[in-house]
Amino acid sequence: MNGLAELMERQDGVISRRQARACGLENHEIARRVRRREWTPVHPGVYVHHTGPLTWRQRAWAAVLACGPSALGGISALRAHEGPGRRGVDGLPIEVVVPHRRRVVAPTGVVVTRLRRFDVAVQRNLSPPRMRYDDALLAVADAASTDLAAIAVIADACGGRRTTAARLLASLEATARLHRRAWLRDVLADVALGTCSVLEHGYLTRVERPHGLPRGLRQVADTGGNGRRVFRDVRYGGEQPRWRQIVELDGRLFHSALADRDRDLDRDLDAALTLQDTVRLGYGQVFERGCATAWRLARLFQGRGWRGQPHPCPACPPAVIGGMGKSG
Repeated sequence: MNGLAELMERQDGVISRRQARACGLENHEIARRVRRREWTPVHPGVYVHHTGPLTWRQRAWAAVLACGPSALGGISALRAHEGPGRRGVDGLPIEVVVPHRRRVVAPTGVVVTRLRRFDVAVQRNLSPPRMRYDDALLAVADAASTDLAAIAVIADACGGRRTTAARLLASLEATARLHRRAWLRDVLADVALGTCSVLEHGYLTRVERPHGLPRGLRQVADTGGNGRRVFRDVRYGGEQPRWRQIVELDGRLFHSALADRDRDLDRDLDAALTLQDTVRLGYGQVFERGCATAWRLARLFQGRGWRGQPHPCPACPPAVIGGMGKSG
C-alpha cells in the first residue's frame, strides 16, 4: 500500500475509487475506510482522508478526479498557477475543462467546460493538472462580464510580469473559438505598446488616440535627480527640453498611506529636476471626463511646444468640441 500513501500525499489527501482499486484496494476495503471515517466522500467515487473542511487544493483535486480525464480551467487554473491570496476565488465553484468529445455531468460545486484544444492547452504534469497560464487567462478575459474587467485580467497579468502580450497573442491565434477574439487582439496590441493597467488602457483609447493627441512613450525608464531609476507612465515630447511632458496615471481610488503620497511627490520633484513637468490623472478624468481631459491636455501640450491640433471623437459633447476649436 506504499503506492497508495504516496499517491494520496501527491494529491493533497484526495483519491478516486479507480485509483484506490489500481493500488490494490477492494471495494469492501474502501467501504470500510469510509465507514470508519478514515475517508470522507467528496464527490461520487472521490474521497479525502479526513472529515473536516477541505482546502482549496483538495477541492480542486476532487473536481479534477471526479470529472477525469480533466484539468482545472479558467479562474481555477489561474488560482493554481498563481497560488493563494491573489484571485479571491477560494469560495467559488471549481472550474474544470474536459476534452470536447466528452459529456460530463458536473458534480456539486464544479463547473465543467468542454475544450477543443484540451491536449495542447492542458499541462497534465502539474499538480493538479490545469490549463496553461496563457490559455486560462484568455478564457477568463473572454468570459469577463465587462470590457473593463477583461482589460483588468490582461493588464494585471502582463503588468505583474507573469506573461507578455506577445505570448498571449500567440495563444490567441491558436484559439479559434473566442467571443471577444478581434477585440482581445486589439487590446493585446495596446498592451504590447506598454499599457499596463486598466487606467492606462483607458487613457490610450479614450483620451490620447481618439482625440488626435501626440503619441506618448509608455513605461519609460527614467533617472531622477537623486539617481533612482523610475518608470514614467506616459512621456511626451522627445528630447527637446521645452517640449517634454509626463502624464502619470493614478489607478488607486485613494492614497492608502502617507508614504504613497510622499513617493508620488518625490517622483514629480525628480521630473522637475530634469525639466519635465508632471500631471496626474485618475479614473474620473479618463473614464468620466475623457473628452474634456483630452482638450485640456492639448492646450497644455501646445503651451509646452506641441504644434499639432486635437480633433473631436464621435462621443465629444458640443461644449468640448467648441473648446477644442479655441485651442492653439
